Amino acid sequence: ASSEPRKTITADVRKPRDLNFMARPAPAPEPEPTTPTTATAARPAGTATTARTPGRPQAAEEENEQKRVIRRPGMPLKIITPPKTPKQPGGDRNRGRLTIATATSGEDERTRSVASFRRRQQRMSGNRHVEQKEKLSREVTIPETITIQELANRMSERAVDVIRLLMKQGEIHKITDVIDSDSAQLIAEELGHTVRRVAESDVEEGLFSDEPDLEEDLDPRPPVVTIMGHVDHGKTSLLDAIRKTTVVSGEAGGITQHIGAYQVATPSGDMVTFIDTPGHAAFTSMRARGAKVTDVVVLVVAADDGVMPQTVEAISHAKAAGVPLIVAINKIDKPDANPQRVRTELLQHDIQVESMGGETLEFEVSAKTGDGLPDLLEGLQLQAEILNLRANEARDGEGTVIEAKLDRGRGPVATVLVQRGTLFTGDIVVAGAEWGRVRALIDDKGENVPYAGPSVPVEVLGFNGTPDAGDRVAVVPNEARAREVTEYRARQKRERIAARTGGANRSLVDMMRDLKEGAGRKELALVVKGDVQGSVEAINGALEKLGNDEVSARILLAGVGGITESDITLAEASKAVVIGFNVRAHKEARESAENKGVEIRYYNIIYDLVDDIKATLSGMLPPTLREERLGEAQILQIFDVSKVGKIAGCRVTDGVVQRGAHVRLIRDSVVIHEGKLSQLKRLKDDAKEVISGYECGMSFENFQDMRAGDTIECYRVEEIRRTL
Repeated sequence: ASSEPRKTITADVRKPRDLNFMARPAPAPEPEPTTPTTATAARPAGTATTARTPGRPQAAEEENEQKRVIRRPGMPLKIITPPKTPKQPGGDRNRGRLTIATATSGEDERTRSVASFRRRQQRMSGNRHVEQKEKLSREVTIPETITIQELANRMSERAVDVIRLLMKQGEIHKITDVIDSDSAQLIAEELGHTVRRVAESDVEEGLFSDEPDLEEDLDPRPPVVTIMGHVDHGKTSLLDAIRKTTVVSGEAGGITQHIGAYQVATPSGDMVTFIDTPGHAAFTSMRARGAKVTDVVVLVVAADDGVMPQTVEAISHAKAAGVPLIVAINKIDKPDANPQRVRTELLQHDIQVESMGGETLEFEVSAKTGDGLPDLLEGLQLQAEILNLRANEARDGEGTVIEAKLDRGRGPVATVLVQRGTLFTGDIVVAGAEWGRVRALIDDKGENVPYAGPSVPVEVLGFNGTPDAGDRVAVVPNEARAREVTEYRARQKRERIAARTGGANRSLVDMMRDLKEGAGRKELALVVKGDVQGSVEAINGALEKLGNDEVSARILLAGVGGITESDITLAEASKAVVIGFNVRAHKEARESAENKGVEIRYYNIIYDLVDDIKATLSGMLPPTLREERLGEAQILQIFDVSKVGKIAGCRVTDGVVQRGAHVRLIRDSVVIHEGKLSQLKRLKDDAKEVISGYECGMSFENFQDMRAGDTIECYRVEEIRRTL
């Protein structure tokens, strides 16, 4: 062994040098530490330390310093590498994105975030920690019936929780199912809410305000005047003379079949709203509706005709509405006019005019010449001043639908008379089972107006369906309120129709009873389409009055608008007749009707329609059978003839016996057989008839049990056609 000291072999493990190494300035050499490191202290004596090469990167030198090879006698070469320390955030060029954890971590180790610590705790415990929200107790309004979804929304609960509670009670439901108020109350109380029970009809509460307006808010308003009277007494002509227009010329047959509303300026400059009603008997509901919305009724009576049935009806409507009456005696220009006769006839109906010591104003007018019209307008203004008509304009509009129709270009159009408040364009309105946003307001002159005040008639555009004439109109704050009200009303309407016509909920007992009661009763099925709601209503009322216990008219569908293809399909399935009143069928509907053989009848005058249906129903009536006695014969002897059967030899004792006539075989004053005489012979020849005193041979259809001494009564049956 050599005596010179062993040399330490150092593994020179370097990182690849940077290509730009020579371009960078070499770092200044660091001073040697005075305190020996652990590795240095552990070295055996005589070992030498490799000097740091100037200009070498510091990181490579430090790595070289940490990796040492120690060779001891009798031991193999061993490389000792100390554990790596975590990289410093700034030590690696490709360290990735900077996070809060890396930014806030210390020099030596990375700290865990609070969220990470919580997640670790949750994994260790095996159950997640869910923060419980604060339970809120709400007051839940529950109607008579409610869907599970709506109940959950009102409680701010999950619908699945409501269904789970119902399942615990043994009931399986879907989210769209309807439950009763008792079940809904149990669920709401189970979930910790308080319950307020309301009736379903409470949705209409607050729709119309019944509170009187304050005195300082009231302003004068124009009077609403309804013109009523018998058909063809000159109501529309009188209104035309006042308005200086020709409405009557546009009406089919010269009779008013639509209710109209107009505003007219009086000579004093004040406005008066006129409502024109039809006088035909079928339009009773229209006249009643006109009397309800009016302030004054003008009763038009023709001076040459006097008081007629519809005049009496108009008087009763005015009395029922409690409105004052003014009598206008029209047609005084006619030669046979007798105004005094009208005054006398009105006394029979408790109407005493001023000229006869009463309180009812009367005016003699002529729509043709214009005589007396200024006096009539002055009387109307005087009556309005006495009534002191005032209304509050600064509130939401309320009114009544006077007439409604379906316009092909404009959609559903309702003629509305505003009674309280002001109706503006853009308001959300409810009328019956229909609602909509007011798109346009059109006055009686056809001009668009931004708003309509009290006593102003306007056409309202924007309804999503055609409302019924007579429905009250109200402004609601939002669409949700409008839908709530109209859905309830539509449901009530469906239930009424189902109750009247027998819907799907009819029991088998009800169907059997109806079948028994209606056995033998014939029905004429009809599909009625009209131009306006009032006309359809009048047609329905007139047709329902037709018929008796044997025949009747059954209206399958009554609506406003043109005849569509679906109407034809319904008529074909029900074997019905389609009636169009002032409307026509669409092209597709017309072609469908021709292909399917469905009859379409068009009318523009209501009494023509009623007369036609009445005649059709009369033709469906079974005729009346009237018996006319012809004569009698006595059977003297019975003969058996081969291939013919029994022949009765008879003598005619009274009247005449005719071949083919009806006969009755009487034995001991009891009728044995009724039938027809098949053969009649005089001697051996066929005879058409045999008169009294002669003998003849007779044989009967399907009867052979004749005996000598029986009496044969011969008669003829006459059919008489019946009418309704």
